[in-house]
Amino acid sequence: MKINSDFNDIDALGDNHIGSSSDTPLRADAFKLSNNDKIDIIKSDVKHILETLGLDLNDDSLKGTPNRVAKMFVNEIFGGLNPDKKPNASTFDNKYKYGEMLVEKNITVYSTCEHHLLPIVGRAHVAYISNGTVVGLSKMNRIVDYFAKRPQVQERLTIQIVKELQSVLNTEDVACVIDAKHLCVNSRGIRDIESSTVTSEFGGQFKSKETRREFLDYIKLDTQF
Repeated sequence: MKINSDFNDIDALGDNHIGSSSDTPLRADAFKLSNNDKIDIIKSDVKHILETLGLDLNDDSLKGTPNRVAKMFVNEIFGGLNPDKKPNASTFDNKYKYGEMLVEKNITVYSTCEHHLLPIVGRAHVAYISNGTVVGLSKMNRIVDYFAKRPQVQERLTIQIVKELQSVLNTEDVACVIDAKHLCVNSRGIRDIESSTVTSEFGGQFKSKETRREFLDYIKLDTQF
């Protein structure tokens, strides 16, 4: 598909989830500025947006909003862009020789749609089959949280979680399913508050119908993949 530089075309493509990589698209100079520098710049930009909308930033309720939003962007909801915040997922020998799949389900997902900067809220279900090592259960939640805290599309988030766990555990036998609501669908555009989006990534043994079915039975998600 030819991608034109016209802004209307770019806006339309955004809803079609076109992407070229499972990596988050970062510029080469993404970490040249300090967090404090980024906060100062974003604060000024948010102030400009609010003033352009006609809001009076001298009002007690609004005057602190640019700073609050800037700090939230850098330190919280987009904190997963900073590689220094990547969780240290230590592994341990599988001394108890547990050979079945391990499933961590209902992991809370709070992310942000990169097309409209609106929330994505849902649950992630992650599983792996040990290849001789295991990882602490909370680390699986932390990995999900780390990759969720950046501008995202749900497909990329699902793949990034699986790839990271495959690297940590040195096995292809990892799976992830995410079921989430996108406020860019629920609160604008079609404004369908009931719909949610389900994405999946299956590696290694999870590509077989039997293992995949076992995983989906564990999480009780009656979805055909």
